[in-house]
Amino acid sequence: MEERDVQQQVQEFMATVEAKNPSEPEFLQAVKEVAVTVIPFIEAHPQYKGKKLLERMAEPERAITFRVCWVDDAGEIQVNRGFRIQMNSAIGPYKGGIRFHPTVNLSVLKFLAFEQTFKNSLTTLPMGGGKGGADFDPNGKSDMEVMRFCQAFMTELCKHIGPETDVPAGDIGVGAREIGYLFGQYKRIRNEFTGVLTGKGLAYGGSLIRPEATGYGVVYFCEQMLKTIGEDIAGKIFTVSGFGNVAWGVIKKVAELGGKVVTISGPDGYIYDEAGISGEKVDYLLELRNSGTNRAEDYTKKFPEAVFYAGRHPWEVKCDVAIPAATQNELTLEDAEMLVANGVLCVTEAANMPSTLDAISCFLKNKVLFSPGKASNAGGVATSGLEMTQNSIRLNWSSDEVDTRLKEIMIGIHQACRNYGKDEEGYINYVKGANIAGFVKVAEAMLAQGVV
Repeated sequence: MEERDVQQQVQEFMATVEAKNPSEPEFLQAVKEVAVTVIPFIEAHPQYKGKKLLERMAEPERAITFRVCWVDDAGEIQVNRGFRIQMNSAIGPYKGGIRFHPTVNLSVLKFLAFEQTFKNSLTTLPMGGGKGGADFDPNGKSDMEVMRFCQAFMTELCKHIGPETDVPAGDIGVGAREIGYLFGQYKRIRNEFTGVLTGKGLAYGGSLIRPEATGYGVVYFCEQMLKTIGEDIAGKIFTVSGFGNVAWGVIKKVAELGGKVVTISGPDGYIYDEAGISGEKVDYLLELRNSGTNRAEDYTKKFPEAVFYAGRHPWEVKCDVAIPAATQNELTLEDAEMLVANGVLCVTEAANMPSTLDAISCFLKNKVLFSPGKASNAGGVATSGLEMTQNSIRLNWSSDEVDTRLKEIMIGIHQACRNYGKDEEGYINYVKGANIAGFVKVAEAMLAQGVV
């Protein structure tokens, strides 16, 4: 089929999705990013044609919204909205994080659940795709307020999840504290101790290196990308955005492997630390994150040799590798053009969909090594899958064993992306590779199970 006809099919497909999902820009962006690579693949492989596979993948199996009422420390009743999107269970129970943030809405969670379906497929572990959360902001709340909210949230959510049905995890705004409160309420209501949540504390079924896992996995993936052009992490300059769990894991592993991270960022701007962020500086990121602040500038109070740039993004700093680890659509076309002009070798996404479609096109057009988050940040959910396994067998693996298994999974994901994304000139289009590799496993399971 001619390229023009395929493009028309993509347009017709997206028109249908847009009609069903108006005013959901994040979700539509995620679906389109997959459609432009998967629809041509379907056309070239008759076994997938005419089955409406992508249409079915773009429609949640279940989208649950619910009211969350709780009482703050002043005795005032507060009302929030909770969600759980159960996107696709073809290859396993729904699996995906819970996000507590004021920006949470149906569009954001559907985009995340859609991405999660492909990401989980890439890990090769038996996990379907899901996502959930609430428009609740834990920042500035007392521990008791967070506990009361989590208990109210889980009182409704527990009706829809379980270790063989849907296994949530943490995400933005949901860390060890929140997971503990959520788990406790589930146990109290259901009267069972099961691996219904991942990211748990070590004392009650958690896995070693889970907090670092997403960041570690990103760096392992980046390492494989660089190897395809005969390069290594040692001696390379990295720019990283954000300073949360993911950025912390990235910075920790890059330093361990001999690279140098020179930036972190927040909503207020970014800091540039020419000496590199390592040692006690990496440890301080934990303090910064746990303090509840979202100000990157606070880093300079502890390390005054670093420079803070208010209202700007770290992508203007010359680097070998850029790792966006903050939030969706943080890296724009202008940022991408600046990175390319400064000679960036590799851009490895650590956040979910942090690059705009225009930015991605810029990287691909200029043959920059670029990996989408669904591939390179899959280490977090992969380690959640390993936590589920440990819960099932009632054993805990050592940190070295978990780390080794994580690295093997990331190498496997890279190989799958390479198999489907390498062009005739040897350039690897990781966007195409990740989308097709993720699609194939889910599609095969859906075909085997019939029209359900």
